[in-house]
Amino acid sequence: MTEHPGTGQAKTKRLRDVLHGVLAEQGGVAIAVSGGVDSMTLSSFAHRLGAGDDVRMIHALSPAVPRAATARVRALAKAENWRLDIIDAGEFADERYRANPVNRCFFCKTNLYQSLGAMTAGVLLSGTNTDDLGDYRPGLEAAADNAVRHPYVEAGLAKADVRALAHQMGLPELAELPASPCLASRVETGLRIMPADMALIDGVENWLRRELQPDTVRCRLRSGGIVIELDAETLQALPRDRRAAVLDALQDQIGHTGDRPIEIAAYRRGSAFVHPNEAAG
Repeated sequence: MTEHPGTGQAKTKRLRDVLHGVLAEQGGVAIAVSGGVDSMTLSSFAHRLGAGDDVRMIHALSPAVPRAATARVRALAKAENWRLDIIDAGEFADERYRANPVNRCFFCKTNLYQSLGAMTAGVLLSGTNTDDLGDYRPGLEAAADNAVRHPYVEAGLAKADVRALAHQMGLPELAELPASPCLASRVETGLRIMPADMALIDGVENWLRRELQPDTVRCRLRSGGIVIELDAETLQALPRDRRAAVLDALQDQIGHTGDRPIEIAAYRRGSAFVHPNEAAG
């Protein structure tokens, strides 16, 4: 297999050694597959090691999971012949999650990992990479509480390495997949997580992708209204009359949800999240 220069033989070998070691120690693994590049690349890599039934992929359905993510998981599972289970992790029955506190992800991941742990005697694996360690990620606390291992971190792979690995494996579309966190991440901290709002966000973003083909789009729900965030290039190429037409079309689509004003703004990563320090002040 030809090594992609962005990944490097050493990192690929370390990842392979990590997974072989986990399988030898535990006898089996279950990988939480979200539908993003990290977890899907890890799933395919582990599956191709030839472990067969020792590697199990589990995807959690939820109102907060984009429909496109579930479709990607199903398609790749079929193409790669994964052993795939699709479950409801139950986070929408957890009022702590629905309240959308600053550590919402802790409750989401706790429900996920506990559900996965009840399904398998093997060790749980996530697609966390080294870049994720620098962010505020309460989900990592839930992972630690549930003995979840992070093979990319153990092998020293960052996001760019994961994308390069996907290229190396002959999965170019997966390698170029834009980041798309769960739909709940679009809701301002403190606003209740509602299934209807998740459907609204998913529908709006899918419509905008069809209409504008942006590199990045987020439909943010804020206390003051709805903010459509687009990457700078798409926003700059959108003339004033076209922008007004887009807003009118969106208002027609989501008018039934109430009189929430809609605006278009530049994309800012994590802009719906209120950090604990900000929340305190």
